[in-house]
This record gives sequence, C-alpha cells and structure tokens, in this order.
Amino acid sequence: MAFKLKDGMVLGAASAATQIEGGDCGHNWIDWYRRGKIPDGSDPARATSHYSLWREDAELMTEMGIKTYRLGIEWARICPTQSSVNLDAVAHYREELTYLRDHGISVLLTIHHFTNPMWFEKKGGFTKAENLVDFLDYVRLTVRSFGDLVSEYITINEPNVYAANSFYFGLWPPGKKSMGQTITVMTNMAVCHIQAYALIHKLRREMGLDNTRVSFALHMRVFDPENQRNPYHRLCAHMLERFFQDAVTQAMCFGVFKWPLHPAPAIKRGEYCDFIALNYYTRTTVSGFADGTRKGAPKNDLGWEIYPEGIVRCCKKLCQLIKCPVYITENGTCDNADAFRCRYIYEHLKALAESGLPVERYYHWCFCDNFEWLEGESARFGLVYVDYQTQKRTVKKTGNFYAEVIRAGGVTDEIFDKYVKAQTYHY
Repeated sequence: MAFKLKDGMVLGAASAATQIEGGDCGHNWIDWYRRGKIPDGSDPARATSHYSLWREDAELMTEMGIKTYRLGIEWARICPTQSSVNLDAVAHYREELTYLRDHGISVLLTIHHFTNPMWFEKKGGFTKAENLVDFLDYVRLTVRSFGDLVSEYITINEPNVYAANSFYFGLWPPGKKSMGQTITVMTNMAVCHIQAYALIHKLRREMGLDNTRVSFALHMRVFDPENQRNPYHRLCAHMLERFFQDAVTQAMCFGVFKWPLHPAPAIKRGEYCDFIALNYYTRTTVSGFADGTRKGAPKNDLGWEIYPEGIVRCCKKLCQLIKCPVYITENGTCDNADAFRCRYIYEHLKALAESGLPVERYYHWCFCDNFEWLEGESARFGLVYVDYQTQKRTVKKTGNFYAEVIRAGGVTDEIFDKYVKAQTYHY
C-alpha cells in the first residue's frame, strides 16, 4: 500500500480569490448572489475572510509543510473601474506574495478564475472580441505589479467550465443559454490566453527575468460510453469530449482553431504553454448529450464519481499532445464530513506516482473550505475546516494526512494504516 512520490514532485494547495477573500468588490458573483442565484444563500462577500486573515492561512501552510501555493488575484478589486487601479489592493497582494516567498512558499499566480468586474461584464465580457484588450491591460498590470515576485502564471482557469456554465447551461453569471455565445467565449478566451502568454514572457524579459512559465488550467475529465458496444453512446462520448475539452485544448496549446471553435486568423500556430496545467475531478459516463454518472461507482457528496484512474488517463492524453512538465493544478473532492478525503488523495497520488508521467506539482483543491461557486458554503473541499460564522480555522484529519505525506515524500505503511485504511466511499 505504500508508495513514494516521483523525485522532485512537490505537493501544494490551490485557491481562487473570489472563493476565499471576501469583500464587496463589484464583480459578477456578488451580483449573482444579490439576484438570489446562490441556492444556499451564501454571500461571497463573506467567504473565508482571507483578505484580512491571509497571514494566518500562510502560517498554517508553513506548519503543514506546503511549499507551493496556487493563488488567485481579484480583477475587480485591482481595477474597480475600467480606467482606475486600486493601488492599495496592489500593495496588499505584493505584501502577501512577499510574505509567502519569505516563508519558502512559491506561488503559481492565477490571473482569471471565473470572475469579472461588473464594468467588464456590462460591456459583454468575453462575448465581444473588442473587449479582449481590457483583459490584456489587466495582464500587463499584473506582471508589472508582481512580475518581480512571481515567475509562474495561469492566464485563465477552466475556460471550458466558465463558458459552459455561464453561456450554455445558464447556471453562472450572466446566466445565458446560447450555444453560439458558448463557442464565441471559448474562442475569445483561447485568443486571450495566447496573447497573454506572449505578453507575460515579453514583459518579464524586459524586466531581465528569464525563468518564466505560463499556461492555462484545463478542466479535463474522462468521457466513457455507458455501453461500449452501443455506437450512439460512443458517438456522444466523442462529441462531448470534442465540444468540452479537445477543441479548446488544441487552440490554447497550439493556436489551432478547429470546429466547433471560430477561426482566429490573426493567431499564428505555435506552442503556447510551458507546462500542462490539469484540473481533474471525475469521469462522465455517456449515454446521450448530457452528463452522467456510472451506476454502482463510488461518489462524493455532490454525486461526482470518484475515479482515480482518470487522472492518469487525462495526463497521458495531454502528454501525447505536448511534451512538457505536468502540474496537477486542481484535484480534490467534496467530503463534508472529512470521511473519505484521505483515501481520495491517496489513490490519486498513488496513481500518479506509479504512472511514470512527468508530474512535477500536485495542488490539492483546496487549502481551506470556501465559497464553492453555485454550491455556496454547502460543499467542503478543504484540508482546513472553516467555521464561517467565526472564521476559525481547524486543520482536518486530511490536512494532517497531507502534511505527513509531504514530510515522508509519499505514503508509508504507517501513514496508510493511520489515515486511509478505515476510510470507505459512498456508493
């Protein structure tokens, strides 16, 4: 049951600004809450108050031995209007980034993670090509403000999830239901990533810095037919995979825009990622053009299938596409009672360790319980428990397990027996 992590593989934790910081920043998720669109009534202006409690969170990371942290910044906080910059917010993030660096924690900085300032949203956001200059201005400001402190960047997090939930299913702001707008947004976000990739490298070269790494975080899942012998199930699985992840991956990695994306004639073909950034959670079992879960499979508290083999299958597919290091930029599970999360992490890390794939980083989603988008405060993914009323942090059993895995460089028989052996999944 024991295993060792690949030499040089570093375990970290991930978060997103909107999900932890709190504060009324004038962005689309505050607006969505005010429109009564969060089912459990959770207010993202509360979240985990990380904007004021960031030192406490950084100290907890240090105590747990976490050496790399995927941190997001809030566009609406930094740019409250199209023509203004909040210098206090810039100074705040510089202080946090410096503190983390001084405590031996490297930062992978996420520039866009689902959230838009309302001034950008009201202009049509990523549905309009003429608005992309606003995002690139924000990227330029980010690198000029923090480029001396940060060498690694995620330009855009999960463009496929953002486009699908916001413009196809209508579940997220702005709540549209249009296949045409969904495709337009994915196309424009791919263009944004490619232009941001070139801009970040250019700006850091001008700063005399050459250790830059840039990528985008791809939400990827396995799409398996419910019945492998059923040609309709196989066709639907292929089509869903193409629509959800394959086309946007080709575009953002190589500047190759193929159906169903729109052409982007101004974009030259090339390589536009310095590492693979994979967010992996689950598998979709396909019997039609909809999400599905395999019968009899283990599931988390949101009903997502727990399928550790899938993280390797997705990694292998990406490694066949492009030869570069792999960062697992998100992997975790909703387990409100912290009853099976140790087993979940163990099985996914073990699968990666035995795969022989060039995985350099693993960022657990997430560091502490947080505002989980449409699920609000009802879905807990953290290594650290948060009492939202008091904002008290308590390291969970899983957090202690994760710290011991970091110290041991893997899972020993003793660690397995202590944390994993007795845990079982829901079915």
